[in-house]
Amino acid sequence: MSKTRTAKTPDQPGSRSPKANGEGQKLANYLCFAIYSANLAFGRAYKPVLDKLGLTYTQYIALVALSEEDNQTVGALGEKMFLESNTLTPILKKLESIGYIRRQRDPADERQVRVSLTPAGRRLLETDPGASLTEATGLGEDFPAAQKTVTRIRDNLLRATRAELGAEK
Repeated sequence: MSKTRTAKTPDQPGSRSPKANGEGQKLANYLCFAIYSANLAFGRAYKPVLDKLGLTYTQYIALVALSEEDNQTVGALGEKMFLESNTLTPILKKLESIGYIRRQRDPADERQVRVSLTPAGRRLLETDPGASLTEATGLGEDFPAAQKTVTRIRDNLLRATRAELGAEK
């Protein structure tokens, strides 16, 4: 019989803050810091790979997001990447100038700009520049589970933040 996982409540072990658990305020006890520092480590690991391609991490992720769904609006791409249009636009302009994407106004709505990968952008992603980094995490078969857990944490935090913002109105 499989056990169903549920969200931990404040009364369950492991669900309270490090201070509330009596562990003191040690940086190593904070999940947020573990995720933050892992993000920095990923950035450092990706840098030499992407430097060879003349790309930043954000430019690379934009290409990956476009490979999942081509011909997206700038707004839709920004939502996926958690970036505002005014932050994303210079990134897309750079990718367009080096020939990896094409930006064009939506004929149905001139206010919208649609973004697509070019053949050069597709060829670049076919080389899978980040493949070695999955192995470098040392997670092996646990990689998909860890990725799902981090995604669930992110989504839960976003929902909680939106709920709080809605309650303040």
